Amino acid sequence: MRQHMKIVPVGVSARHIHLSTAHVEILFGKGAELTEMKPLSQPGQFAANETVEVIGPKGNFPKVRILGPVRKETQLEVSRTDAFSLGINPPVRESGHIAGSAGITIKGPAGELQIEEGVIVAARHIHFHTSDAERWGIADKQRLSVRLQGERGLVLENVVARVSPSYALDMHIDTDEANAAGAKTGDSAEIIGN
Repeated sequence: MRQHMKIVPVGVSARHIHLSTAHVEILFGKGAELTEMKPLSQPGQFAANETVEVIGPKGNFPKVRILGPVRKETQLEVSRTDAFSLGINPPVRESGHIAGSAGITIKGPAGELQIEEGVIVAARHIHFHTSDAERWGIADKQRLSVRLQGERGLVLENVVARVSPSYALDMHIDTDEANAAGAKTGDSAEIIGN
């Protein structure tokens, strides 16, 4: 491998939901807390044992995995294909930018709720530890071009750099992008333009 190549590991992000504390209690009962099934690639993040059903105008997904820990606001992340199946039209956004996004019904074992906004198609992004970003001359929120390896490799544009000392180096793409490239979690990608 050439010395100057900027290689990052790839993680394929399936549909998932982040819940606020208040919504965990509505869906799972008063005092309920998320329990960890397995850790994720980012420090402190985990896939919870708990799942919910999400219900749209045209369809539903019965077992959507919750990712923890709890967040300030509830956010459902789906692929464009998922959105078609649900009958909604969420915007492509960076995580946390939910103002004016799509709504959905969420059902848990103890109750259900309707959110007016909070559904997005997550913008493709790379988590950079500060040291990796400095080494490669990459700034937070910078847009990158990335060559995705895979059976049908492709180049992705407008990949958002997210830089923090609490991140581990990892690129997140959704299932539609992974399927288009024939890529899977554990594959690698090369930053070719920044």
